[in-house]
Amino acid sequence: MLDIMLPFYGDIGLLDEAVRSVLAQESPDWRLTVIDDAYPDPSAGDLVRGHGDPRVTYLRNERNVGITANFNRAIELARADRLVILGGDDRLLPGYVGHVHELAARHPDAALVQPGVRVIDDEGAEHLPLGDRMKRRYLPGGPRPVELSGEPLAASLLRGNWLYFPSIAWRRDLMAGGFREDLSVAQDLDLILRIVTAGGSAVVDDRVAFEYRRHRASLSAVRGTDGSKFAEERAVFSAAAATAERLGWRRAARAARAHTSSRLHALTELPGALARGRGRAAGRLLRHALGGLEAPGPDREARR
Repeated sequence: MLDIMLPFYGDIGLLDEAVRSVLAQESPDWRLTVIDDAYPDPSAGDLVRGHGDPRVTYLRNERNVGITANFNRAIELARADRLVILGGDDRLLPGYVGHVHELAARHPDAALVQPGVRVIDDEGAEHLPLGDRMKRRYLPGGPRPVELSGEPLAASLLRGNWLYFPSIAWRRDLMAGGFREDLSVAQDLDLILRIVTAGGSAVVDDRVAFEYRRHRASLSAVRGTDGSKFAEERAVFSAAAATAERLGWRRAARAARAHTSSRLHALTELPGALARGRGRAAGRLLRHALGGLEAPGPDREARR
């Protein structure tokens, strides 16, 4: 059984697409739980319950708890050995559940399982912006599927995070510490690195089974142009560098201190900040692109 947890706060039309993509799975071995974080429009409940499938549960938080706390609630509510934290704007292809079960059966100890991912735009068309082209460049080569672990995996992710968080099937027992609730966009990388440095591995395949939506309204996109996303990333890289040093993982520690892809990403956001007249945000982006790891944690603007 695979628990598909869908923390929701956003576009109800896209939520319907996400739910329908789960209902269309060729494998029946799944449960879907939608956790509505008190979105102002209450019609999401009627939409989800209206599908009439007993495998689908709709829950609504009494108050808005924020994105990361809702992710942690998803972990707490899951019951299966593996779970997915699906984005409310993403879509599973019909073979996703079956393929994840197959990969997990072949690699039962793997902490993370990621099938192939297709990036789509607001309208659902295939889309490959610069950031996703760079993800492909950082993705380790070789035959697929492949299981990666230890310092090579940590160093690779610290050079450039090529994973797609909503597509990952996680081992629930390894998520016991949950996501850091002082992070709102880099919480996935932080938890992944904590799992990897504790001995967890990742299985990666290239058979496309998931559609990840990249659009301008996403929290990550907004927090990129105002610079707060990179404040969070500095905190994650700083913690990862300290852990890698303690483990004697020198390559991983160097990759964390350099965080080259993150700094280059900040440079790509700089023209947008300047065009919007956001001088302070532009200054933060430039400092991140040129600076080191002085900040011990995310600044106040990075908190939700």
